[in-house]
Amino acid sequence: MDDIHPIPTPPIDFPAGQVWPFGATWIEEEQAFNFALFSRHATHVTLLCYRTDDSVTPVFTFDLRHPEHKTGNIWHCRIPVAAMNGATLYAYRVDGPREIRRGHRFDPEKILLDPYTPEVFFPPGFSRKACEEPGPTDGKAPLGMLLKPRQALARNIGRAPHHLHDVVIYELHVKGFTANPNSGVTEGKRGTFAGLIEKIPYLQELGVTVVELLPIHQFDPQEGNYWGYMTLNFFSPHRQYATGDAFDEFREMIRALHSVGIELWLDVVYNHTAEGNEYGPNYSFRGIDNKSYYLLNRDHRCYLNDTGCGNTLRTGHPAGRALVLESLRFWGRKMGVDGFRFDLASIFSRSSTGLMDQSESPLIMEISYLGRLLDVMLVAEAWDIGSYQLGRAFPGLDWMQWNGQFRDDVRSFVKSDPGMVGPLMQRLYGSNDLFPDKLHETYRPHQSINFITAHDGFCLYDLVSYNQKHNEANGHDNTDGSDYNLSWNCGHEGDIGTPPEVEALRRRQVRNFCAVLFLAHGTPMMVAGDEFLNTQHGNNNPYNQDNEIAWLDWGRLQQYGDVFRFFKLMIAFRKAHPSIGRPTFWREDVTWYGADGPPDLGPDSHALAYCLHGDSLGDDDIYVMINSHWEECFFHIQEGSPSDWLRLVDTSRPCPDDFVQPGQEHSLESHHYLVGARSVVVLLRPRHSGATT
Repeated sequence: MDDIHPIPTPPIDFPAGQVWPFGATWIEEEQAFNFALFSRHATHVTLLCYRTDDSVTPVFTFDLRHPEHKTGNIWHCRIPVAAMNGATLYAYRVDGPREIRRGHRFDPEKILLDPYTPEVFFPPGFSRKACEEPGPTDGKAPLGMLLKPRQALARNIGRAPHHLHDVVIYELHVKGFTANPNSGVTEGKRGTFAGLIEKIPYLQELGVTVVELLPIHQFDPQEGNYWGYMTLNFFSPHRQYATGDAFDEFREMIRALHSVGIELWLDVVYNHTAEGNEYGPNYSFRGIDNKSYYLLNRDHRCYLNDTGCGNTLRTGHPAGRALVLESLRFWGRKMGVDGFRFDLASIFSRSSTGLMDQSESPLIMEISYLGRLLDVMLVAEAWDIGSYQLGRAFPGLDWMQWNGQFRDDVRSFVKSDPGMVGPLMQRLYGSNDLFPDKLHETYRPHQSINFITAHDGFCLYDLVSYNQKHNEANGHDNTDGSDYNLSWNCGHEGDIGTPPEVEALRRRQVRNFCAVLFLAHGTPMMVAGDEFLNTQHGNNNPYNQDNEIAWLDWGRLQQYGDVFRFFKLMIAFRKAHPSIGRPTFWREDVTWYGADGPPDLGPDSHALAYCLHGDSLGDDDIYVMINSHWEECFFHIQEGSPSDWLRLVDTSRPCPDDFVQPGQEHSLESHHYLVGARSVVVLLRPRHSGATT
């Protein structure tokens, strides 16, 4: 092992330092770094320090000894910078029991990344493969960076006000948003935080109020996961998303968004890591304390895989809980993030043994408390492979949640599945079956995040263009991705040789989805590119497609400018009418109708109408007629006189008649309105009309 320690441990001793905070912390008054590493089961810990120009041979090593440098389960020491021989990088070797059958995977040959490192350095010889195989990983493993406090992190970057009834969430991938040369972004900034800054005027024009980024925590650049859902480090932005310093550029981006009133939310992945299953790389957690950081199967040889990504973090354990909370505190307080969407958040309901315990979920309660202190929004994807907690089953009482039931019911109704009128009413009303407002469990409708599409699954154009997924490019023989898409290709599969009438129907169906999404109570979320019919060519799981399949094709913005116009006006309409997204459910302010009379909830019914009265909020009245039948249908307008009502929206009409600009509306001449096949019509009764029902 002499070749592993070319520089001997210095004969001088160093103080134990402090157990907190974890990681490498600069102590200005002592001109020293304090190191603290959690490992309950380690028997030996060695600190290794390197210079940037040589990431193979350490210029300083220090063996932490028990009991001098260990308190509880934390190994710690404080090293003067003068003794570190100009080191700028660091890592650990950790030894302990080598008993896989007991859950231990200690290997003193592995160079290990500190989970709390402030930034990751990838050496020139970095190799995921080497970290997966037996043998030493000197010069091949990621290292932590020794950083003094950044002045930029100390400056207040301000906050965007939390939006209320006018919230519109826009989910996007930092690279995919501007990587395409036709994005119009400066060449050197495409696919970066700086590139996103250049697109802020576009976001303002569209009208979104929240930008939600797919994961931007540092992930393994050799793992092949374009989406970023395989986190390597939870405290630093992905370096490949920046033109220079990733921290500074990220903060410039969030400062620019805040300056125009747009919030920035992060999709965060605290349920698993980039180390994968038992055959994955030994980068960090696995070698530091595998049994403490991960949930293991009963035989302890394999990982509990309730995430579908190879492993599951043990977030019920104090080590896992501290990691999550400290990461959130950093991004919320130091980096100015306004909200967090938690991937597979039901994992947080698991105890330290891996069992589901919804009545006692300490991490969820701790995140809730931290969220209040930081004034950030909390959003749950309230399911994983082993559990489904959508709605009141999720123990985060005031969290918002992705409403997958809204997605499925609206998709089914719009594609004319039988018996969907009742479920559509439930989703439009705000999903009070999932988020009830009874006396002893009062939820708010805004807690339902309504969406038709997300990064995971078909984009909106593909939803109306493909009956089956086409994921061959992913390399899994089209076996990956969901087969349950509730999609309909409008009579022709894909884009090649599409008949004009199919193309027209697809645009209409997209407008129908858009209208329903922004008319529904709850919080609407859309995916970047849906507003101009971006396509992924039928791929509903492009997690590893860092190419034109997953990058937005901005050329389609001009090609489908009519669809963009409809989205923009529909967003503006929702924001202009607070009665849609009011703080409580619609209750007595909504009256439901069918085409002519009360709503028909039978299996053959495809027609629904309702009138939302806005007087209690000082708003106009809105009358909506929805026909998902393949034949046109006369609707009887069952409130007021025809002259009271102005037609704003009719998705069966060509642009610009599909959405009449405010001030150009014409009142109706009859109580009967012919709603086209597969169409949505929206009428408005201004308050000053003085009409009564």
